[in-house]
Amino acid sequence: MHFDLNDEQKEIKRVAHDLLAARSPFAKVRESAVAGRYDDDLHQELVELGWPGIAVSAEHSGQDLGAVELAVLLEELGYACAPTPFLGTAITAAVIQAAGTPAQQERWLPALASGEVTGGAGPRTLVCDAAPAAVMVVLDGEEAQLLDSSEAEVEVLQSVDPTRTFARVTGEGEPLGPGAAERVWSAIAAEVLGVCQRALDMTIEYVKDRKQFGVPVGSFQAVSHRCAQMLLVTESIRSAAYFAAWAAEADPERLSEAAALAAGSAADGGREVTGSAIQAHGGIGFTWEADVHWLFKRAQLDALLLGGSRRHRARLAQLAAARVTTAAIR
Repeated sequence: MHFDLNDEQKEIKRVAHDLLAARSPFAKVRESAVAGRYDDDLHQELVELGWPGIAVSAEHSGQDLGAVELAVLLEELGYACAPTPFLGTAITAAVIQAAGTPAQQERWLPALASGEVTGGAGPRTLVCDAAPAAVMVVLDGEEAQLLDSSEAEVEVLQSVDPTRTFARVTGEGEPLGPGAAERVWSAIAAEVLGVCQRALDMTIEYVKDRKQFGVPVGSFQAVSHRCAQMLLVTESIRSAAYFAAWAAEADPERLSEAAALAAGSAADGGREVTGSAIQAHGGIGFTWEADVHWLFKRAQLDALLLGGSRRHRARLAQLAAARVTTAAIR
């Protein structure tokens, strides 16, 4: 059994990583955050590459790929902490493709894939990218609705993460099919993975260079143990996030279980890894001048978008219990 990305997916990852490293360094992230706006030039470049429609069928002007390829892009966008409305747009497009009606697909997918409009996604009390969005996937628990922004009341919220807009949304939308909420959670988990990997990479680089008593602080047992735990948590999120992305296309019957595992791991793990990154950076980690706090803030809001870990762990326990009961009856 092969557990790695295929060659095409690796190439997507390489291109995304290199492009975002060049176009969206932390200096650009800081610039957008201070200005209180998205990086429109970066988003337009992503649109020209066809990324918002990566999980949309060619019939609707998309790239005709799937959830794993979307997860690859979201991991890299999380790694860059990119200030664009890509997360909400790509999630909305992917959910409509998988769980929308033919009428919903015809109305929204070509516009989302082409960049003509953007989308928002998240629980009704905290929808990301809602302010500029034309259409949103809003969650009420495990139920998902597609909401036309022109028929909704959008209350923009202030948050600790100025690289992204958030809003509280009211209004009645159209119901979406099975698996919609799970696809939202799985996609957010993929972004958290990228955030954690960047936090880990920055921390390793820092503790190798920073010296105390004439030796790198990374040689201290407490610091090395913290970094090892960060790696463990990051790899756990990686396994769960890509399992959920794989299940969305290859084994939809396991998507509920996989999404609960990914969301629960990411909600707790993102906070743990980025919090550890700030601690490992010492006093500088808490300063505005340091860049690691952008990752910490992104992880905090992503955890809220996921609804916290408790609900997902409870759901995972219910699914596991049901499976054991079914096996016993047989």
